[in-house]
Amino acid sequence: MKRYLYLWHRWLGIVLCLFMALWFVSGVVMLYVGYPALTPAERLAPLPPLPAKPCCVGLDRALAASGEQAAPHSVKLTSIANQPRYLLSYPGKPQVAIDARSGQRIAALGEADALLAGAAFARGPGVRYLGLVDQDMWSHSRALDSERPFHVVQVDDAEQRRLYISQHNGRVVRDVTAQERLWNWVGAWLHWLYPLRGGVFDHWAADVVIYLSLAGTVAAILGQVIGLMRWRFAKPYRSGSRSPYSGGFARWHHIGGLLFGFVLIAWIFSGLVSMRPWQLFASQSTLSQAAYRGAELRPEAFALSAETALARFHQVGFEPRELDWRITGGVAYLVAYDRTGDRRVLPAAGISEPYLQVPGTILEHGALAMQPDAQVDFLWLTGYDFYYFARAEPSMYAQQRKPLPMLRVRFDDPASTWVHIDPYSGEVIEQLDQRMRVYRWLFNLLHSWDWLPLLERPLLREALIIAFSVGGFVISVSGVVLGWRRLHPRAGPKKARPPTKTRTEAQ
Repeated sequence: MKRYLYLWHRWLGIVLCLFMALWFVSGVVMLYVGYPALTPAERLAPLPPLPAKPCCVGLDRALAASGEQAAPHSVKLTSIANQPRYLLSYPGKPQVAIDARSGQRIAALGEADALLAGAAFARGPGVRYLGLVDQDMWSHSRALDSERPFHVVQVDDAEQRRLYISQHNGRVVRDVTAQERLWNWVGAWLHWLYPLRGGVFDHWAADVVIYLSLAGTVAAILGQVIGLMRWRFAKPYRSGSRSPYSGGFARWHHIGGLLFGFVLIAWIFSGLVSMRPWQLFASQSTLSQAAYRGAELRPEAFALSAETALARFHQVGFEPRELDWRITGGVAYLVAYDRTGDRRVLPAAGISEPYLQVPGTILEHGALAMQPDAQVDFLWLTGYDFYYFARAEPSMYAQQRKPLPMLRVRFDDPASTWVHIDPYSGEVIEQLDQRMRVYRWLFNLLHSWDWLPLLERPLLREALIIAFSVGGFVISVSGVVLGWRRLHPRAGPKKARPPTKTRTEAQ
């Protein structure tokens, strides 16, 4: 049995140690340079203030111009190429853009339109057109699938940004700086095995990562077992060492594995969990966000016009860059965003001035409609905890807004669902059922070390991750060398031959 443990560990290690070494190097890079994403602050800052007059056709004309029979999932008034545009979202489709002044639907954009949109977003520096792409190494995100293909525009600024602009509506959906392009070659591009994406292996890319991580987890566990078996706790070897290896890469591999092996196992296993294999962490919650809204986004729900709403916001000194039409618990209202992402709420009936938050009674009424027969517990969170926390750049969660206070609604449904609601907009931030909370432990905690005491001490967190990554790198590189020597015996250190005996000595 012991022999088979050695054999499985050896041959799995020969195949996998190079991948593990790359994962450790790229993981450290990702601490400081994450995969490109457009954060809310980056998206809002270049937008001009929405003018109160002349502004917009009515919501009824905008929805009629979309050509869609169903009510939109969301309605937004924003600026594209410095012109006001309605953006209508329908599930599984690219956002529909409507010219807010003429009420005409925007057709597919060409090169000239993309340059205008890019120049407006860049706000000063010159722009150059690079082409139309469906997917490249900076736009692999599944969240962008409905907006493909993209016009790519190069900005001649200090950061040498590239803007990805939806061909369907002219919206800038991603910006990538030269520094992000450079460091991601040895960061996320390697860490997530993106060389497999977008080509002939694209269909199997996720499975490759899953099974490599699974095999790596098995190899690391076997190595930990063997390392403990070979360590002399009671009586050292003849050399005086408690390791059977007196020096070289074998000793580094053995002792490094004992010191850092458990963290190595946790990181590789949690990397496997991040892929959500075999639907193990698929949400089982049946709560409906349509029920939370309580009504469809129809023009008759909004008595207040866009021009009147914008005038109300300007009267209180708030300059909206974007305007959202929302319904929660059957109550219609508009949410305005300024250039910093700060928000104000105005009832669609127009009978009051803008206020800071959606009233809690409206939020709770909408939440109760999601599962009318369930027992519900309301908790207003005023500080971050283990299941709700903010991440700064360059985390892949940096673009997710995590405001405080926040309303947590806990249901006693079969999936034991928690719903987090943003009171500044009424938006459902996330739904966490029991499986997703387990996922939070097995991925976010084990892989990213998203633990509040460490997140509050970023320098300590980074130092610990780097130190343990160096340990994992030592294990992996020494494994690569040992594996190479196993496959190519001549590559190893030459052993001194015993002196040849003379005939007289032999006698």
